[in-house]
Amino acid sequence: MAVSPLAVTLGDPRGIGAEVALGAAARLKVDQPDLPLLFFGAPEQAEGVDLPGEFRPTESWDGSEAGAGAVSIQALRGAVEAATTGAASAVVTGPVHKPALHAAGWAAPGQTEMLQELTGATTVGMLMCAESTRLGGALRVLLATTHLALRDVPERVTTDLLVEQTELLHEALRDRWGFPEPRLALCGLNPHASDQGLFGDEEERIFEPAVARLREAGGTVRGPLPAATGFGKALAGEVHAVVAPYHDVGMAAFKTVSFGTGVNVTLGLPFLRTSPDHGTAFDIAGLGTADPASMLEALRLAARLGPRSFQKRSAELPS
Repeated sequence: MAVSPLAVTLGDPRGIGAEVALGAAARLKVDQPDLPLLFFGAPEQAEGVDLPGEFRPTESWDGSEAGAGAVSIQALRGAVEAATTGAASAVVTGPVHKPALHAAGWAAPGQTEMLQELTGATTVGMLMCAESTRLGGALRVLLATTHLALRDVPERVTTDLLVEQTELLHEALRDRWGFPEPRLALCGLNPHASDQGLFGDEEERIFEPAVARLREAGGTVRGPLPAATGFGKALAGEVHAVVAPYHDVGMAAFKTVSFGTGVNVTLGLPFLRTSPDHGTAFDIAGLGTADPASMLEALRLAARLGPRSFQKRSAELPS
C-alpha cells in the first residue's frame, strides 16, 4: 500500500523553519527513506536548498511583516487542503510569528486556532508531547486553556471545558497512541490544589464536578492534584498524560524536561497535526546553528500516528 506523504509547512520566511525542516527531513530519510514529504512555503525558502520531497510554493515574500504572515497563512492553507483531501496523512507546521499573522489580516491567536477555523473543527486541544524526556519517562501535557492572559484564566476554566478537553485527550490517547484505558491526571488551578479551600474554591466548585463526570463516563482521572504531583505521576509512568488548567503551568514543567525535543500536537482535527515546540528564532535564522531536534520529533510522531488516524477517517467516509 502506498504511503501518503506528510505535509510540511516552512513557517515564517524570516525564521528558522526551512532550516530545521531541511535538517530534520534529511535525518528522517535515513530511517524512513520511502516516506514521502510535501513542503509548502515561499519560493525564497527553497532557493539553493535540496528539499527531500515535493515543493509547492506560495506567493513570493515581499519583504514585509504582513507579507511574511501571508506566506505562513498560504502554506498552512495548502497543507490543510492536502490533508483534508487525502493527499497527505498528517500536517507538520513550521514556526510562525503571531504579529505577522495579525498584520496579514488573521485575528486568530496562533496556528492551533487557525487550524480549527480552517477545518471547522468543533473543538481542539493543544497537547505538548515528549515521548522521552531528560528524566527518561514520557510527558504529555494538555493545556486546557492556551493563549490567554493569566487574569482571564479563572473565568474561562469551567467544568464543561475541563470535561471537553479531558475527553478529547482520552480519545486521542486511546485511538492514536493505542492506550486501551488511558490514565490521566487533572491539575488544580490554585497552589496545592487550594489545600481544601484555603487558597480558593475553584477546585471544589469546578474541578471536582468535572472529575466526577469524567469518572461516570468511564474515564480514569486523578485529581484535582497540585501541579507538581500531577507531573511527577506522569514522569513516573503512573498516568499517561496531565491536563493543565493554563498555559504556563503546563509549559514551564514541559519545557524544563524536554526543551528541544518536545512536540506540539493539535487534537480534534480531522487529521493529525504536529509542530516543534519552539518559535521562529529570528536572531539565529540563516546562521546554520538552529537545532532541528524538535522538528525531527514532530516529523517522527506524525509519521507514526498520522497514517493511523487517516486510515480511520477514510474508513468512515461514505462510499
